[in-house]
Amino acid sequence: MRATWEMLDSNPGVAARMSDIAKKANVSRQALYLHFPNRTELFIATTKYQDEVFNVDNMLATSRAASSGQQRLDAFVEAWGSYIPKIYGVAKTLMLMQATDVEAAAAWDTRMRDMREGCEAAVFALSRDGQLSNTYTEKQATDVLWSLLSISTWETLTIASHWSQDAYLARIKQITKTLLVAQSE
Repeated sequence: MRATWEMLDSNPGVAARMSDIAKKANVSRQALYLHFPNRTELFIATTKYQDEVFNVDNMLATSRAASSGQQRLDAFVEAWGSYIPKIYGVAKTLMLMQATDVEAAAAWDTRMRDMREGCEAAVFALSRDGQLSNTYTEKQATDVLWSLLSISTWETLTIASHWSQDAYLARIKQITKTLLVAQSE
């Protein structure tokens, strides 16, 4: 998995064949297939390996333990927004490959479902606490948050628009609060 990660990280967007990954890992293609029956399983395992290396559970602990919906939202945005640069190479590769590669699409879909669940939890906490803006249903608010925290949005703001990572985090937190949190009068 480390070899897959390194390969995808160093060449974002380049299709990675099992033979290329096996060569990078210094194993035979057959040995790779003994552990992973297809690239979908290998790519999913690679994203989970990244989660282990970067200790994603610890990273999300503040969000999960937050005492209010606003705190949970802020902590989730901070955690995910800080995680994106760490996983960008693998994410970008899977995003680009998904249009023509069903295995990459399946791996990316799994990653995005997991991230969306975090968005749903943050929105639910806002709603539970009566802090969700009445402009949105919970589903709509989840859709908005999921869009704002997408890799594509991060890429546009930090890479194409040259925002620093700190500016990205501060502004995305501000935007999510403005859009999703009920404003007291």
